[in-house]
Amino acid sequence: MAKRRRSILAVLWTGLARGCPVCERRGLFEHWLTMAERCPRCEFRFERREGQFIGAVGMNTVVTFAAVLGVLIIGMILTLPDIPVVELTTVTLVISIALPIAFYPSSKTLWGGIDLLLSPLEPGESTWTVEGPIEQ
Repeated sequence: MAKRRRSILAVLWTGLARGCPVCERRGLFEHWLTMAERCPRCEFRFERREGQFIGAVGMNTVVTFAAVLGVLIIGMILTLPDIPVVELTTVTLVISIALPIAFYPSSKTLWGGIDLLLSPLEPGESTWTVEGPIEQ
């Protein structure tokens, strides 16, 4: 019986939910900012190449910038003609500090999923394939 390959959306959703992009296991973070080097279930090494997580940092920056820009634009549109500059500045400042910290774990696992979609597993990288456990 052929195994069903996980869809791109399923891999991305797993990453957004802070799961392993290969086996979907959660609980990969020892602390909020400390990710395990390998998945405890499938032994997938999250940083496959040195510097790989620069993509996660970039993604976190883009998400934060988009959120700040969105709040500014929506806030200005909703409050025209008397824009509350201090309040809007305070809200965007809080978002620009809190969002990158809150999104950090998801950005790392989501980037791991994107990397896995762009560079499929090589033999020996995991005890699983994207379709499921390797049968021995």
